[in-house]
Amino acid sequence: MFDGQASLVWLGLVLVLVAIEAVTVDFTFLMIGGGALGGSVAAALGAPFAVQAVVFVIVATGLLLVVRPWMHRRFSRVKVPAMGTSAHLGRSAVVIDRVSDSSGTVKLAGETWTARTVGDGIETGQEVVVDRIDGATAVVSRVPDVEL
Repeated sequence: MFDGQASLVWLGLVLVLVAIEAVTVDFTFLMIGGGALGGSVAAALGAPFAVQAVVFVIVATGLLLVVRPWMHRRFSRVKVPAMGTSAHLGRSAVVIDRVSDSSGTVKLAGETWTARTVGDGIETGQEVVVDRIDGATAVVSRVPDVEL
């Protein structure tokens, strides 16, 4: 079919699969590309197309079953830090002006935020925890007392 050029066709397929992998980042197309690289090596060694195809399938399947799960576990451990207002959930803050169910201010991450609480009012100087963010208002609650 591609007399003498089969290894280049396989290499072209490798490039296409790696480009797709760059978009998906799931390691699937990278493993299939590894199989295509195996097919390219088989073609460069003069193997007939049937052997190239078998090498492609065996290498791709092996990579998908062995290497991909390992890579997925290895790289999925990277925790993406929370961004925006969700980064403030669970943080502690200090009450600047008494916080009630309708008004108040807290010092949160070095910034002054409007705040409110669902429960009873919280007095100035007390430490609170951010439960959620409603627009530009931090909804806070008292820090639970810890007994030692």
